[in-house]
Amino acid sequence: MCKSQYELLGNNTKHPIKAWTKGVPFEPEAQQQLKNIASMDIVHSHIAVMPDVHLGKGATIGSVIPSVDAVIPAAVGVDIGCGMVATRTTLKASDLPDNLKSIRSAFEAVVPHGRTTGRGKRDKGAWGNIPKLVQKEWLALEQRFAQICAKHPAIAKSNHVNHLGTMGTGNHFLELCLDEAQNVWLMLHSGSRGVGNRIGTYFIELAKKEMQRHQQHLPDMDLAYLKEGSIYFDDYVEAVEWAQDFAAKNREIMMFNALKALKEELPMPFETVDVAVNCHHNYISKEVHFGKACYVTRKGALRAEQGEMGIIPGNMGARSYIVRGLGNPDSFNSCSHGAGRVMSRTKAKKVYSIADHEAATKGVECRKDAAVIDEIPHAYKDIDKVMAAQQDLVEVVHTLKQIVCVKG
Repeated sequence: MCKSQYELLGNNTKHPIKAWTKGVPFEPEAQQQLKNIASMDIVHSHIAVMPDVHLGKGATIGSVIPSVDAVIPAAVGVDIGCGMVATRTTLKASDLPDNLKSIRSAFEAVVPHGRTTGRGKRDKGAWGNIPKLVQKEWLALEQRFAQICAKHPAIAKSNHVNHLGTMGTGNHFLELCLDEAQNVWLMLHSGSRGVGNRIGTYFIELAKKEMQRHQQHLPDMDLAYLKEGSIYFDDYVEAVEWAQDFAAKNREIMMFNALKALKEELPMPFETVDVAVNCHHNYISKEVHFGKACYVTRKGALRAEQGEMGIIPGNMGARSYIVRGLGNPDSFNSCSHGAGRVMSRTKAKKVYSIADHEAATKGVECRKDAAVIDEIPHAYKDIDKVMAAQQDLVEVVHTLKQIVCVKG
């Protein structure tokens, strides 16, 4: 492993901030968020900052926060277990038709995506009639969910089984990609959907009430935490672990359905030969670092232990990477989870036009309408600069370029 190439941010923080951001600047507001976190007593050793770092709510997206005897629910966020899965097939680029629109339509038909706004309308991003596969997979999750809801009934009022096997909105996607050898891959990005959002929101509010009850001063109330041994700590960890399992299963079902749809669209048979990984990038993990057991919260970051496989996507028009971890201890064995935004969704919609989006996604079979301008490639950092900033965290195994992209 090469020498760590992080920079130290801030001089007056209680804990050091090690940032892999050379050549990838980020906004002062996000830097202040990091300083807020680094001032907290519960942090262990230091905070690691990934090159895709950008402003989040309370905790910064693209940060790795080790904490002792406590967790910060808002640092995990509301898309608990959000992550990636990618599968290589035996297909070659030459096996695909020139016009890929029918393949995109086939994917869109089997993977619910997007969201319908307004009361009384069926949500197009959820199942109307739950498929048998989804019902079967839900059975393995249902009992644990019922146990969580018995203690916290408000969580039951959420989209759960009707969101299992669905994509969602925003930066979630399903892509057909080609690698450097013209092999065909399927790759997708999603998390724990409505039920994860409900769990995250619910416990963030409980943590805030706990801080107020104990008159605990914080630099930002969104950094409210739950102490190990406190009334809600074990319940939160249990709920997060369940949501992470839900998210992983969600991605598995979508991948199964997308592969089935692709097989029905193509005249030749094919197999899958390699599942790169089904990995989370918004989650908690109990690990040992620098001689101490701690809870590692990766908010928009992947675990990248020595030899561990991961996926770092770019944007709707850029390359993505299948990577292998180098196990850098300074980063708590972590790497970035993607390119990271440089512009808010609201600003992107104001700055860019449909014509800009069409030009930026040229050669990609995807939506090119006003509703997806917030996902225009220009709203993201340069993925190549992001990768250059973390050469001591991961090595590239495959380079993927999308040819079909389904967005919510």
